[in-house]
Amino acid sequence: MISADTAFVAIDVQNDFCPGGALAVAEGDQVVPVINRMMPRFPVKVLTQDWHPADHFSFAANNPGAEAFSLIDAPYGPQVMWPIHCVQGSAGAAFHPKLQIDCADLIIRKGYRSHIDSYSAFFENDHTTPTGLEGYLRDRGVQSVVMAGLATDFCVRFSAVDAAKLGFDVTVLEDGCRAIDMDGSLAAAMAEMAEHNVAVVPSADYAV
Repeated sequence: MISADTAFVAIDVQNDFCPGGALAVAEGDQVVPVINRMMPRFPVKVLTQDWHPADHFSFAANNPGAEAFSLIDAPYGPQVMWPIHCVQGSAGAAFHPKLQIDCADLIIRKGYRSHIDSYSAFFENDHTTPTGLEGYLRDRGVQSVVMAGLATDFCVRFSAVDAAKLGFDVTVLEDGCRAIDMDGSLAAAMAEMAEHNVAVVPSADYAV
């Protein structure tokens, strides 16, 4: 049985991260059936949504001479220069049309500050500025977090590791995620999650 102190967090299941989107993750839409099947079973249900202003610092187009997917040094550390994606109010920023969002208790929007990116559902990329998700989960009495979404090696990875660092028991549903896998990023993500005792399991193996 899923205990009353467990939350399900679905990470960034948005059109721009799905096939045909501006920053498409291969088979990104395949996470939708898994999330739709699992999320309603949980007492606490959260969706996250990348929500960038058009002038966002992380967009290669806003940094003259920067190529998409290159790395630059930001004040808070290395920053990938991304194609323009998930612009506030755009069709690309909307949730995948088949994602069942009505059962969600909370939608956390992140990356809305122009000067800093936000991979994690808990913190901006300075690892200091909170999104408010931790406080919400604490107020709901949550001790365990189950995650799925996009992409395994970026927003899911950072969210899972931050949740573990904050003291939550964390599980990632492997078949409920897909990865970008850029320059070994998936292997690095799996190693870091293992280092922080994040369980990565098939959704079929998760207690129901």
